[in-house]
Amino acid sequence: QVQLVESGGGSVQAGGSLRLSCTTSGYTYSRMAWFRQAPGKEREGVASIYIASGNTIYIDSVKGRFTISQDNAKTTVYLQMNSLKPEDTAMYYCAATDELLSTYYMLRTDRYTNWGQGTQVTVSS
Repeated sequence: QVQLVESGGGSVQAGGSLRLSCTTSGYTYSRMAWFRQAPGKEREGVASIYIASGNTIYIDSVKGRFTISQDNAKTTVYLQMNSLKPEDTAMYYCAATDELLSTYYMLRTDRYTNWGQGTQVTVSS
């Protein structure tokens, strides 16, 4: 199975920025996404990108602050996170699938077949 390798997590103060990266070791998936899971909470979809077109979708709480994008080789996906808030603190996971998803499923954990190991993001007030 293709490995997803994440990087870029860390600790910042509220209002700061971080950029997460996820590399697929050369394989191009149909769709990739970022999820996050805070302690005691369910994992939630944050942003997703359809690789062929670059079309994106976000949860409401990050719209205008986070941007998901990809590199020209279509094997690395980024999550630029600006204006970070303490409530953004979580383990962030990269995920990928070759399934074509309708909008309803684009941020659902059960539609993604390959997952990275996670990278921690901590935002202090």
